[in-house]
Amino acid sequence: MDKWTLLIDTVDQKGLIHKVSGVLFNDNLNVIKTNEFVDHDNNRFFMRSEIEGDVHEDKILDELKEIIPNATVKLTPVKKKEIVVLVTKESHAIGDMLIKHEFGELNATIKAVIGNHDVLQPLVEKFNLPFHYITHEGKSREDHEKEIREVIDSYNPEYVVLAKYMRILTPKFIENLENKIINIHHSFLPAFIGANPYKQAYERGVKIIGATSHFVNNDLDEGPIIYQSITPVDHTYSWQDMMSKGKDVEKNVLTSALKLVFNDQVFVHGNKTIIL
Repeated sequence: MDKWTLLIDTVDQKGLIHKVSGVLFNDNLNVIKTNEFVDHDNNRFFMRSEIEGDVHEDKILDELKEIIPNATVKLTPVKKKEIVVLVTKESHAIGDMLIKHEFGELNATIKAVIGNHDVLQPLVEKFNLPFHYITHEGKSREDHEKEIREVIDSYNPEYVVLAKYMRILTPKFIENLENKIINIHHSFLPAFIGANPYKQAYERGVKIIGATSHFVNNDLDEGPIIYQSITPVDHTYSWQDMMSKGKDVEKNVLTSALKLVFNDQVFVHGNKTIIL
């Protein structure tokens, strides 16, 4: 039987679960699992259901929109997501992704990797994946991004992952990719934004370091946060030690965030996320 994920985001009101369940029952669909959350401060209702059966997508969407007309409703088949990954020089994030992809643990199909340096090309090609080297040298940012977007668009991915891609993206690049670009940032946001956060953390004498995975928007490192984690450090750590330990946190945080997104567990509401 086909398995689908149903996501609903709407104004809260009485009887919503009953209404939605009624539509699914009348269409002879089985609910495997369901989760709900009510944001009382904003009067919003979020619902995620895993369903199975003979799904007629347009029919179900029309029926749901009829009973909850102002809702955002998304119905997607359970399958691996298709993604394109952007990299620069650091190998830990993409290396972890490639291994998980090789063994079917990523719940995604990497269509291609794009790098503004060719340092990681041999690593990527060991996994029999296409690598596109698109240098930024001698080009305007706009021209460079245009070349990258052309390659990305040729693969028509569902998501773009920045696996330590160390260039700031312009609004033009992000256009039409809202909540579709996932980044890993090497600090526990909102602290230590910008260059060399581990050195910033060392100079501040922090006792924990962390990493944050978030969707990308037009505000640098301020998109909706998907997943965060931390690890303890102390006064004996140099900033280089912090960076080395931080890389393990970064790749684990990115993997956790990707799992949530690829499993259709993430709602974006304003500049925050709801995870169900």
